[in-house]
Amino acid sequence: MGRLDGRVAVVTGAGKGLGKAFCLKLAQEGADIVAVTRADVEGLEQTGQEVRALGTQALLSKIDVSSESDAFRMAQEALEKFGRIDILVNNAAYYYGVHRKSFTEIGVEEWDRMMAVNVKGPWLCAKAVFPAMKEQGKGKIVNLASEVFFTGSQGFVHYVASKGGVIGLTRALAIELGPYGICVNAVAPGYTDTEASRTIADVNKYDTSKTPLKRLEKPDDLVGVVAFLASDESDFITGQTILVDGGRAMH
Repeated sequence: MGRLDGRVAVVTGAGKGLGKAFCLKLAQEGADIVAVTRADVEGLEQTGQEVRALGTQALLSKIDVSSESDAFRMAQEALEKFGRIDILVNNAAYYYGVHRKSFTEIGVEEWDRMMAVNVKGPWLCAKAVFPAMKEQGKGKIVNLASEVFFTGSQGFVHYVASKGGVIGLTRALAIELGPYGICVNAVAPGYTDTEASRTIADVNKYDTSKTPLKRLEKPDDLVGVVAFLASDESDFITGQTILVDGGRAMH
């Protein structure tokens, strides 16, 4: 018996990296998965195959989380197939291929895209799944923040600001949704070895000297806390941000 048997989990940004890892962990715990991506259709198909191989169902949805109509279509497709939505993991982010540059060199279009995907996206997806969770009287929303909110990051001002927005969104939603039995929390990973991170820097040269555990973070280091926040074991935890970064930042 898995902790999430009979549950339905929506995971955005599910074509690769952390999103795929979250899908597989939640499926291992028994959840049926709604795997979402904007562009990585090939990766999404692979995620779906691996979820089904674990014995649970997978619905694949190609949407842009920054589009309100897409977000609500995603929720409608999930309800039509499964009849419920129990978990939302807001993982999709504008991160892949982002280049470090001075805040004076970031264009308005790039800034707006960062905020649209990283902050507006989680808000829209939460709006989309809320009616189903409200009717059920229970739900779990897990937002992906980042260690950089606590430490800052040179040349990444728009990304850092967006992840601060995610933490603010998490706290405000926790207050609004708590009366409906919906818990909203955030997970803040450190620099993690994923396909997206490899487009930002050479993971083999990452300085772990400031990390007490003295190693680079892997996707598997994050999946346990997300599964915990999605399960009944965290029913009295809401509005929190849990750092999973090997102790690099502490609060």
